Order: sequence, then structure tokens, then C-alpha cells
Amino acid sequence: MSEPVQPSLRRMRAFGIRPNRELGQNFLIDSNILDVIARAAELAPEDVVLEIGGGLGVLSEHLAERAAHVHVVEIDRGLEDALHDALDPHAATTTLHMGDAMQLDLAALHPQPTKVVANLPYGIAAGAILRTVEQLPHATGWVAMVQKEVGERFAARPATDAYGIPSVIAQLACDVRVLRPVSRRVFFPVPNVDSVLVGLERTGPAAPRALRSFVQGAFAHRRKTLAKSAGIAGVAAPDATRAALEALGHPADVRAERLSPAQLRELWERLQA
Repeated sequence: MSEPVQPSLRRMRAFGIRPNRELGQNFLIDSNILDVIARAAELAPEDVVLEIGGGLGVLSEHLAERAAHVHVVEIDRGLEDALHDALDPHAATTTLHMGDAMQLDLAALHPQPTKVVANLPYGIAAGAILRTVEQLPHATGWVAMVQKEVGERFAARPATDAYGIPSVIAQLACDVRVLRPVSRRVFFPVPNVDSVLVGLERTGPAAPRALRSFVQGAFAHRRKTLAKSAGIAGVAAPDATRAALEALGHPADVRAERLSPAQLRELWERLQA
């Protein structure tokens, strides 16, 4: 039997790898999508990239040819040999971190990432994006393959069903767009959900912890008014919140999903005064 040409298929055969559904593994098997991702990321030769979920290394090696350095994070020890197969030719400009991306000390990465580019595991996609926005202050751009629902939630506008905590926290620091849909056929195994490529471009620092807590409290009870929800969550007194809303020209009984990220920040700042 002839050896598969596509790197993912070749490495699965060579290293006896089967996707781990518990880890949400869906490997990229269409090399055409790699150029799409790289173009969207607008990589410069001096960029340092963080890739979360290295998988079989096909995106990793593609990025390594276009960036100054690539940090690859992978939790599955069963993929380590396949990743070395991909990264060893680029040993001088890549670092493989075997471990949980949600526990990794991002501040300790050297050199510090300026871009995050990844085919994110579905189970951690939202958390990984928000964590890197918060903890990688030098990162200016993100391009990630995510579940369609997650991408739409990040890019959602006020007064829509998808608009919520992730939308606000991401958009307080970044311009967020769904760049394009991604066919299920670029993955193996074929997932049961649709995917999109989502892009984030930093516009400012991450929201401070107190503001993030306020946003979480404001959305904690979506059927209640913002003031009541924030009061129940213990992040702001209802009477003070209603007074601040009216002072800013909003109805006292407005719900959180009616306010933009900038308006929520303005409300929080007024409550701190």
C-alpha cells in the first residue's frame, strides 16, 4: 500500500494514531486550509505564534515556515512523536509544550507570542481565546478554527441571542469577526458540528478582573434587568445601578444584552466613581 502524501494521514499511519474523542480531536486533513489560515493571520517574519492544540503538526510546520518562532501546546502525549516529526526540522524556531493549555504559564513563554493561530479543541475554544487575550498583552491578533456557535458568540452584537459574556469580554479588548465558514470535510474524523474561522484584532488591553466580574454578574440572570441581575450576583447595588443607567441615558430596567461592551464599561466606571 502506498504511503499517504497528506501529512496528517501519513503521521496517523506511521505512529498508529487514532483521534481521541474525549479530547475533542478533529485533525486537519485538507492542506488547502493551511494557506487560508496563514493568510488570515497576516503573519510577519518577526511574529511569534502560539498554537494551542498542535495535533499532528500540519499547521505547526506551516506556521514555522512563516514566523520567527512558534510555541506549540499539546495535551495528548500520544501525539508527541508525530509532533516531533513535524517540528524537528524547525527545531531552532519552535518550542513544543506538552501539557494543558488552560494551565500553562503563558507569561513564562519566551519569546512572548504576538499572534495566536490554532485549530482549537472544541471543549476549550472559548476559554482558550479569553485566557490568551487576558494573559498575553503583546498578542495583537488571533485566528482560530472554532465551533460555529462559539465564533458567532464571540462576534455577536447587542440585542442578539448569541450576545453574552464571551462577546463582551472579547470585544472590550478586540475587534472580533467571523472570517469564513469551514467545511466539515477538512477534518478527520468529520465532526458533528459546523466550524468557522474567527479573527480577533486587539484594540486595547484586556478588561480588568473587576470589570469582567461585573459583566458576568450583569448577564448572570438574562431574564432579569441588569440592575437586578448584578444585585443578585453581588457585583453592584441595584439602586446605584439603576441611577447610573439613567444618568447615562439608558432605561433603569434595561437588560444587559441591550448594552454594547463600551456602554457596559462606561456603566461600570460610573459605579466605581
